[in-house]
Amino acid sequence: MTLSSFLTNLVIPLNLCIVLLLIGTIVFIARRRKTGVVLAVIGLGWALFWSLPASTLWAGGRLEQLHPHSLPMKLPTAQAIVVLGGSTANSRMNWFEPYDSQLANSRVNTAGILYRAGRAPLIILSGAALDGSISEAQMMANTLEEQGVPKSALVLETRSYTTYENGLYTSELLRERNISTILLVTSALHMPRAVAVFRKQGVDVIAAPSPAQIVVPGDPQFSFWQPNLRVLSASRSIVKEYVALLVYWVRGWI
Repeated sequence: MTLSSFLTNLVIPLNLCIVLLLIGTIVFIARRRKTGVVLAVIGLGWALFWSLPASTLWAGGRLEQLHPHSLPMKLPTAQAIVVLGGSTANSRMNWFEPYDSQLANSRVNTAGILYRAGRAPLIILSGAALDGSISEAQMMANTLEEQGVPKSALVLETRSYTTYENGLYTSELLRERNISTILLVTSALHMPRAVAVFRKQGVDVIAAPSPAQIVVPGDPQFSFWQPNLRVLSASRSIVKEYVALLVYWVRGWI
């Protein structure tokens, strides 16, 4: 487990809440009652904060809007489209609504739209096999071929397990092909870290994120301040980005 993964798992709202409640209970039983209560309150407060749509819109929306989504024809052309493996909140259209596979807004779909719009002649897909079978890069390639993208326009990078490795190994492929300018495709939430990693590798990056997911839904019954279990569960993706940005900065990867 990487340092980034360890810290992320530690501070995931529900995990940290449970840990602090357990520690608080032990401390309370050990007759440090004031300390035990404080720890328990902090744990519950952390979980409550991340269960509120208002908190998610503030913390996650801030990252998403650093590189806003643009229509394909408003983006400049590039030498290649680079797509990073992974999924944020099941690729659903809106963070606050149930997942609907028919309405999913995936990175690979965004790449296909850019290719068909003539933004670049080549698509590089980055992602290793997470379960020991088919790589994420190959799965994305299969989807793009089903959408009509020719196999000759697809290049696979199958060694990377992290965003840092996405940048490291993909930049090697780019240099081999004398490609310096790319349209980078990933989720809007993940884009700030991804752009920073690729730029650190000397790549000229044009951000082309999938549509933002952390947006106010059209439901008139939507409440900014009502705790929501779906929001609490999905908040791990936001926490992951902030922790990873810190770790990558400390390590000099961005």
